[in-house]
Amino acid sequence: MRHLFKTLAVLSLVAFSAADLAAQDSEGFQVLKKQFIDGDWRFMAIVLICLILGLAFCIERIITLNLASTNTDKLLSRIGERLEAGDVEGAKEVAKSTPGPTASVLYEGLRHSAEGPDAVEKAIVSYGSVQMGLLERGLVWISLFIAIAPMLGFMGTVIGMIQAFNRIETVGDLSPAVVAGGIKVALLTTVFGLVVAIILQILYNYIVNKIDGIVNRMEDASIALVDIMATNNTFTTTTRPRV
Repeated sequence: MRHLFKTLAVLSLVAFSAADLAAQDSEGFQVLKKQFIDGDWRFMAIVLICLILGLAFCIERIITLNLASTNTDKLLSRIGERLEAGDVEGAKEVAKSTPGPTASVLYEGLRHSAEGPDAVEKAIVSYGSVQMGLLERGLVWISLFIAIAPMLGFMGTVIGMIQAFNRIETVGDLSPAVVAGGIKVALLTTVFGLVVAIILQILYNYIVNKIDGIVNRMEDASIALVDIMATNNTFTTTTRPRV
């Protein structure tokens, strides 16, 4: 019976804690909603749109980069096994069937194996630039929203101050009640704009770091592929008659 009472007491504490957290979340949302409305919804709505669009681009890039990540050591090991057996076509199939930019670059290198090491390196460099451009797609829009959000906040600040001085001019009195509304709008728009920029900047840096990691692994894998092909005498030279 004593254990039953203890269990009921613990469950009651958990239930009360969950209820308190839900109440705090609801209260926090209401405060945020009120501040959003008080900050002049016209500018706050534009800042919110910047946040939504920026998050959409960030989430798309994060998902794409996670899918593009490849275990390069395992991939090179499988390709090396095929090349060691003299099966260049099998190595191509391994690279072709593996998703991600690293595998695509290695496939391009293997595809030009019959043209010699210089052609392989040239193909890897050229196609690596293409893949890097694809990895960085959408970053310019994230950078745009990072720059626009605080600018919109500062614009709201300027407009709020103009409204405050207009009220002073109209009323002819420099009392706190007259200018409080305009100053509040100015401060709220600035805060929301900076918060949006900070959130997107953190995600942007994470994405750039992710891209750098993929590119570094891609370069290391490309160098390793050339070494593997040279070790297994994969390059075949063809002599062409001079004209």
